[in-house]
Amino acid sequence: MFLSIKEMELRKLRFDEAFEPGVIDFSGADVQQSGALRVQGVAELLAHTGGEIRIKGRLQVQMESACDRCLGRATFPLDSSFDLFYRPASSLAREEEVAIDEGESEIGFYQGGGLEVEEILREQVLLLLPMQRVCFSDCKGICPVCGRNRNETACDCQVATADDRWSALRNL
Repeated sequence: MFLSIKEMELRKLRFDEAFEPGVIDFSGADVQQSGALRVQGVAELLAHTGGEIRIKGRLQVQMESACDRCLGRATFPLDSSFDLFYRPASSLAREEEVAIDEGESEIGFYQGGGLEVEEILREQVLLLLPMQRVCFSDCKGICPVCGRNRNETACDCQVATADDRWSALRNL
């Protein structure tokens, strides 16, 4: 869905969409969309800002990923609101390095006649996902000796820990 600047000059654009799995490309992020991504919101061109756009809305989706500890399936229901600001890329200075203040670090940029909602949603979903993706908080992970999933079966493997502080003296 394209949010056109020309249309926003006339009125606010309201949207209420559902994107089925596969419509938004999450490849390369090691996550899959397991249900429809629902988004409701409004996009408006802010007056007297030189083309700045404000997009405010709410998204809901369930994502899946491999657990970082046991490699099982981990699900992440996401339900969050967003309030985003975008400026035209032409407003950037053409210098190599530009100093920005804290407020400007939260502003995105767009090129051309508008923005694709799918790109905005992909970015927001990836930012909402946790850094460490685990199936549940007390996941036991995989045994480093035998490779079994410790959540499914217990193992009696012993991991020998060595005190490496004395390793340099062994060579004498």
